Amino acid sequence: MKKSRTFQLVFMAMLSAIAVVLMILVRIPLIPATPFLIYDMAGIPVLIGTMLGGIIPGLLVLLVTALIQAFAMGGDGWVGFVMHFISSGMMVVFVGIFHTCNPKWWKTALGLITGTLAMTAVMIPMNLILTPLFMGVPRDAVIALLLPAIIPFNLLKGALNCVITLIVYRLLTPLIGKNILRISSC
Repeated sequence: MKKSRTFQLVFMAMLSAIAVVLMILVRIPLIPATPFLIYDMAGIPVLIGTMLGGIIPGLLVLLVTALIQAFAMGGDGWVGFVMHFISSGMMVVFVGIFHTCNPKWWKTALGLITGTLAMTAVMIPMNLILTPLFMGVPRDAVIALLLPAIIPFNLLKGALNCVITLIVYRLLTPLIGKNILRISSC
């Protein structure tokens, strides 16, 4: 049964709304030495949207979430938007490539793991280039934070999002099996 375009749009809007609520309610500094690195759970609905609909729906949910975080919630403006969208977009692309249309557990796990590694890897040059411009700190200060804070934070953030996403996705499996939630065209 092919889902209508309206259903897809409503479902993506619902996931975007859930992501924004999670972004507001869950704000945890994962590394005490760097309280400005805050974990929020907004990536989970983004990944669920990717797993249920594919790369484009996942990126659209991410786009809405990143825009709201960066500009409407007193976030980091265009720099935060770019860093968030590109890094989380890497995760979406890898999860979408490995999971969509062939959701075997090992492919999903491979997509989540490679997505986390890609997200972490892309955050290194973005932090080296954009953080000094945005925060007005010397590049050496950012370099000094890479190993003790920035890399572990992104790995931990990705791991948390992956584990929680897998749990939520598993709980949704009965609905997916009945084609109630599947929104992709596969």
